Amino acid sequence: MAPNLWTTGSAPVLRVHCRLEFRFCCCGNIPGTCCAAAAFKAGARGAQGHSRFVAVHVESRRSSAVGSHWLPLREFTSKIRNARHIIYVVYIYVTLRPPVDSSPSDRNAAAAAATEAATMLSRFGYTSSCKPASSSSYCCKPPSAGATMNTWRCRSAVSSRGGSTAMVAARREEEEEWRRYLAPERLEVLAHLEPWAEAHMLPLLKPADEVWQPSDMLPDAAALGADGFHAACLDLRARAEGVPDAQLVCLVGNMVTEEALPTYQSMSNRFEATRDTTGADGTAWARWIRGWSAEENRHGDVLSRYMSLSGRLDMRQVERTVHRLIASGMAMHAPASAYHGFVYVAFQERATSISHGNTARQMRDHGDVALARICGAIAADEKRHEAAYTSVVAKIFEVDPDAAVRAMAYMMRRRITMPAALMDDGHDADLFAHYAAAAQQAGVYTTSDYRSILEHLIGQWRVEELAEGLSGEGRRARDYVCALPEKIRRMEEKAHDRAGRARKEPTAVPFSWIFDRPVSVVMP
Repeated sequence: MAPNLWTTGSAPVLRVHCRLEFRFCCCGNIPGTCCAAAAFKAGARGAQGHSRFVAVHVESRRSSAVGSHWLPLREFTSKIRNARHIIYVVYIYVTLRPPVDSSPSDRNAAAAAATEAATMLSRFGYTSSCKPASSSSYCCKPPSAGATMNTWRCRSAVSSRGGSTAMVAARREEEEEWRRYLAPERLEVLAHLEPWAEAHMLPLLKPADEVWQPSDMLPDAAALGADGFHAACLDLRARAEGVPDAQLVCLVGNMVTEEALPTYQSMSNRFEATRDTTGADGTAWARWIRGWSAEENRHGDVLSRYMSLSGRLDMRQVERTVHRLIASGMAMHAPASAYHGFVYVAFQERATSISHGNTARQMRDHGDVALARICGAIAADEKRHEAAYTSVVAKIFEVDPDAAVRAMAYMMRRRITMPAALMDDGHDADLFAHYAAAAQQAGVYTTSDYRSILEHLIGQWRVEELAEGLSGEGRRARDYVCALPEKIRRMEEKAHDRAGRARKEPTAVPFSWIFDRPVSVVMP
């Protein structure tokens, strides 16, 4: 059973518990699941802006392995969307609640959302009524025993067979689109680029004897002696006291992202034609993956050591978050295509460089020179890695422009999501959204940064100049990508205008990483 999330004092709660059993097949036919997810989303929208209080608990059984983890609703639907050839039994608990200290208008909105969600769920075999089980709980019960699983699945399917067929066809077409990149002619392009990678990517890696190590950045007991180490630690802790909680939350989010390195290395080893098939291949691609991983490994290490010495953080909660994130993995679009994967990593390397660079500048302003030095060193590493991935994608644009621009458009249509989107501390069911809001507000990583990265890559890869060799599909992909930054800019302006009119009040969100101290964030 799910932990009791519903002890919220006098705040009203929508509680929905249901059981789904469904089969994922290669064509993407997911009977009823997308419709059920849509119902949950609709119920969340009924919260009149309080959808951030929606959480989903998923317990899934895959073959003989059993996993249990908490996911924000959007990540659950993403996992559904990306699964293949799996039979799952999923137990879903949807909780909608305002904070304990919420205003009467918040509580009224949640109550209205409960009614809306119950109405939506009634279309899928659930009771159509939603009456308070107590003064503080609204409960939507599961279908009656008479409503069999088959009946429930029929009700949750698209009402029109034509609509269901169209959904299946769209899913099949989407998968076929990226699987075309596994064709021999695409893999041959990557094989021919290996000498180029040897000459242009591998030199960007630094030997272990020349590159910085975590012990270079922090007090070393062996080098300083007991008294010197003690004094250095006291100085580090004194400077860390000046770092605001909001920046600490962003720092932990960055560190957790870095610590999930095993996930990213395994992701790179799924790319056909560039993966390290034996774990010790001598190809340029394989040596790059291992060398890149070795450099990245230092980032999480040095941040973790700093946090332990600072005394400002609940390291057990931080470590549990890292553990859960690695166990949860990450959903990757076009998971076996190096064309798509390299676009993703080029974007992410620039994003992490910006994030760590912004953190370094802010820490310097707050007087923590040790942390500023650490984040600056990490940002410099990420900049080198960005240069490697940006240059290899530029080379692919040069030799195979039509396929390259279509791969870029494919990824941008699905958005470049952060690799730590499944982070979970076991307390906050919408942890990533809260962390992202804190990063936006603190200026560590913002939606403007996302747009600027896209603009930068469009310029680096000369996407606007592409003409010769493009198919009709390629030209449409080029036009879509080139128009996207302006579209994002307009969305930013509209969101800013709406926020100005709404005058949203900040929400105090407790973060377990900082001993449940609250950080005020404005949720989108």
